[in-house]
Amino acid sequence: MDLVIFDCDGVLVDSELITNRVLASMINELGVHVTLEDMFEQFVGRSMSYCCDLIAGMLKKPIPDDFVEQYHIRTTAALHGELEPVPGIESVLDELNERGVPFCVASSGSHEKMRTTLGITGLLSRFQNKLFSVTEVANGKPAPDVFLFAAEKTGATPSRCYVVEDTPTGVTAGVAAGMTVFGYCALTPAHGLIEAGAHYTISEMSKLPRIWFDDMHPDVAKTL
Repeated sequence: MDLVIFDCDGVLVDSELITNRVLASMINELGVHVTLEDMFEQFVGRSMSYCCDLIAGMLKKPIPDDFVEQYHIRTTAALHGELEPVPGIESVLDELNERGVPFCVASSGSHEKMRTTLGITGLLSRFQNKLFSVTEVANGKPAPDVFLFAAEKTGATPSRCYVVEDTPTGVTAGVAAGMTVFGYCALTPAHGLIEAGAHYTISEMSKLPRIWFDDMHPDVAKTL
């Protein structure tokens, strides 16, 4: 492999429940009832601009001018109080370092958000100069732009890149980039990731090195 590309939220940091709980609460406060299940079906894996457009459509009017600012304030407070690394991710990064395999992040979040969440969890130092955001490309996920951008900037061949994603949106983007995609199904049902094209789905992050280095067959999607 030339490069391993990790999504950030839900793959490196266990943030999806926290941030989506905050966003759901804010949408409900605007008078539109949504559940956490709705959030995972419609919002997870999408850029903030996409989410804002979706909320405006639900409201049938523009969102408040300070909505995004308040979202960042409230999520930052919640993340500082609750956020942890995804279980097993540190051992995966250690293994990649030991084997000399490059890795990076390609996220639908902004650089500021990545630095915040990775900083809170103590992972930021592992990703210095390895952060790529959809804010740097023309199209967000499910378009492949951010993954292809990460490969280009690191000198990697897309067909020799592995992507680790936790949403169908991200999986679709990785497949469209011509990369081998591993779906992390801790929160998202495995069948949804496989239907999106994931070559593998995993329920425990710590199992990734065994797949990569011991018994990988990328043409067959399976759950470990």
